[in-house]
Amino acid sequence: MSTADKSSMSVKQRSRLALNNDFLRSAVRFTTERLRSGKLQASADHGNWEAWRERGRQIRLHTIAHLDYYLNMFADNARANGVHVHFADTAEEAVELSLKIAERKSAKSVVKSKSMVSEELHLNKALESISVEAVETDLGEYIIQLANEAPSHIIIPAIHKNRYQIADLLSKEAGETLPPETSVLAGFVRNKLREKFLDADIGMTGCNFAIAETGSMVLFENEGNARMVTTVPKTQITLMGMERIIPSWSDLEVMATLLPRSATGQKLTVYMSGITGPRREQDGDGPDEMHIIIIDNGRSLQLGDPEFQELLNCIRCGACLNACPVYRQIGGHAYGGTYSGPIGAVLTPALKKNVAEWDDIANASSLCGACYEACPVKIPLHDMLVSLRRRKVEAGRAGKLEGAGMKGFAAVMSSSKRYRAAVRIGQIGQKLVVRKGEIRMKVGPLKGWNAYRVTPSLPKSSFRERWPTLEQEIRTGLTQMDSEIESKLRQIIRDRNKGGEPS
Repeated sequence: MSTADKSSMSVKQRSRLALNNDFLRSAVRFTTERLRSGKLQASADHGNWEAWRERGRQIRLHTIAHLDYYLNMFADNARANGVHVHFADTAEEAVELSLKIAERKSAKSVVKSKSMVSEELHLNKALESISVEAVETDLGEYIIQLANEAPSHIIIPAIHKNRYQIADLLSKEAGETLPPETSVLAGFVRNKLREKFLDADIGMTGCNFAIAETGSMVLFENEGNARMVTTVPKTQITLMGMERIIPSWSDLEVMATLLPRSATGQKLTVYMSGITGPRREQDGDGPDEMHIIIIDNGRSLQLGDPEFQELLNCIRCGACLNACPVYRQIGGHAYGGTYSGPIGAVLTPALKKNVAEWDDIANASSLCGACYEACPVKIPLHDMLVSLRRRKVEAGRAGKLEGAGMKGFAAVMSSSKRYRAAVRIGQIGQKLVVRKGEIRMKVGPLKGWNAYRVTPSLPKSSFRERWPTLEQEIRTGLTQMDSEIESKLRQIIRDRNKGGEPS
């Protein structure tokens, strides 16, 4: 099924497709568990992880609170370094700026390092529309580009594919059968991309962090492709979300500690590049012309919002995806947007003008708070998801059935008499459907739930009904314990009076 067909579905429909794909679920669970375990080990080895989380949170809170100041400082310093700085209010403006640069340079090909912002803009299709070849050079991004798919994970775009599927894709590209061996597949891609690097007219990157005090931008990567993208082509374009700013290089130390540990469990990424302007006369390589496009595209709408401003603190590590029990079952494509997992469930509605279109995405969460515990800058995503659900109800988009159900729930839970009566009716009524303590029928509200699990039956007696008996058992136990302690103390006193050792 094509990406376009899936985009017209609801989250529930896309999730059902994912849940019926055993391989996808296995692949996603395996990789996210490895990443999550690596993150937990790396943070434990660090020693004072919680202190650094709080430090990272404070840096991000301060920066976003003074975003206009630091953006202006960054732009001024970058321009002083010879960089062309552009501001784009919308995705359309950012795409238009990119295409104009490509057309002015008479570009035929663009090599790209991994960039979620370019995915957000759907820039590859736009470049193709003016006959410019756009080639992803990150291995995972290159694989899903060949598959004509969107990324399934912020950090590992092809998390949902195995080496056999990858071998099939690369074999079609190679025109020969390649064995499903990692070294062979990586070797083919390496040779293929070297040609692309050398022939490219423009190199295009994202931006992990932008340093306001010097007008520099910083890239984190593990493959070296971003260094090729930023040094070989004569023109460089950096696409930067407006929130990627941090004040200083000393703040980067904190982010360089938090990001790799949270993303992949590494102490450091293999490559961390700081780029301050185009090539100078004494430089051996680098672009002759450098552009940075700073993109809003809905981000500024969160400024001043007490419930959602912290969303801009995100450093795109993907830790919330790896910890989320929902994402680990359905993968990234079920969310329907560029960003998936808990961060995507909040960020996608925040960036879109038509929020009602994404009403259901906030329901793709158990609200367990695992995302908050994993987040290196402590973004309360679970609270934001609750806020999105509340706003949906307040806007009258919850649906009549859901509204009636919640009213009924409120009526029962607001009265102890009605609650006890409802429990008693349930205990009697369930006898028709309970088998061995479980309800497996797939009817009505139980249809979706019981498709993948079972509903436990109500106990024969409630905790309130059992409490008198439990209270008596506790009192009896305490009395017996007191008696045993008293007996032991008397024995100790007798032993001491006799001059012996306590028994």
